[in-house]
Amino acid sequence: MPELIREVHRKLVTGCDDDHCAPGVLRGRDHSVTFGILRHRGVEGGPSSEAAFEGLLRAFDFEWRDLDPLLKALALHYHLAAMHPFQDGNGRTARAAEALVLQRAGLSDRAFIAMSYYYYEEKTAYLQVLTDTRAANHDLTAFFRFGLRGIRLQCEALTAEIRKQMQKALFRDTMYHLFNRLETERKRAIGKRQIEILKVLLESEQLTRARLHRRVASHYVGMKHEGIAFIRDLNQLENLQAITDDWDDSAQGRSFVTINLDWPQQIDETEFFKRMKEMPKGKSFKFLG
Repeated sequence: MPELIREVHRKLVTGCDDDHCAPGVLRGRDHSVTFGILRHRGVEGGPSSEAAFEGLLRAFDFEWRDLDPLLKALALHYHLAAMHPFQDGNGRTARAAEALVLQRAGLSDRAFIAMSYYYYEEKTAYLQVLTDTRAANHDLTAFFRFGLRGIRLQCEALTAEIRKQMQKALFRDTMYHLFNRLETERKRAIGKRQIEILKVLLESEQLTRARLHRRVASHYVGMKHEGIAFIRDLNQLENLQAITDDWDDSAQGRSFVTINLDWPQQIDETEFFKRMKEMPKGKSFKFLG
C-alpha cells in the first residue's frame, strides 16, 4: 500500500508541479508545509513524516480491516490530507486514494470520479470540515458525515443519469418502430425528417427553435419552403406529444423545443396512427423563433 500511494502521487504531480515537488517522495527533514483555512502544519518532515505515513497505511491494512469500505476510504482521505506527507499534491493524492478504495468497494468508475466534483463544488465546506476535524483531535465523525453525504449525492446523480439514458433508449426504439411503419412514400419522407429532429433533441434535450432549425437544415435542402416544412414537422411532433414547443417571453421571445422523454409510455401504435391521420392540413404555422 505505501508504494501504491507513492505511485499515485508520482502520476499526479509528474509534469504538473514545480521542481521542488519530487514525485512519489516523502518530505525531507527540512521540508515543512502549512495548509487549511486556519493554517495548520503537516507532520514534521523526515523521520516523523515517514513514520506517520507508514503507520497510517499499516492501520489501513490491519487495524481498519473490518471497517466499512466507505468509511475506510474516507478515513484514508482525511489522514493523508491531515499529515501532508508530500511537499505538494497532497489533496489530490488523498482524493485519488479515496477514489481507488471506493472503486475496490464496488462503486463504479463514474461514481467515484464524481466525488472529485463534489469536493470541488463544496470546496469551502470541504476545507472547513478538514479544519474542524483536526480541531476535534481528529474525531472523524464530521468528515464521515460530509463524505457520506457526497457519496449519496453522487450515487443519486448516477442513478438519475442511468434512468435518463434508459428513457432515451426506449424513446429511440419507439421512434424508429412507429415512424418506420408509415405507409405512404410521402409520409415516410416526412417521418424521416422528424426522426432527425428527434435524434438531435435526444442529444441536447432542449434547444431554441432557431438553433434546432440550423442543426437539421441539411435535411430540408432543396425544398420549396424549407422553413414552413420545418415548422410543419415541429407542429406534427408536438401534436404527437413527442416534443413541446413553447415561447418564453423572459428569454427575449425565443421558442424552446424540448423532448418529452416520457412519450413512449404515453402513446401506443393505435394512438400514434390515429393522431397522424388527424394532423391539421392548414398552413397556420408558428413563426420561426
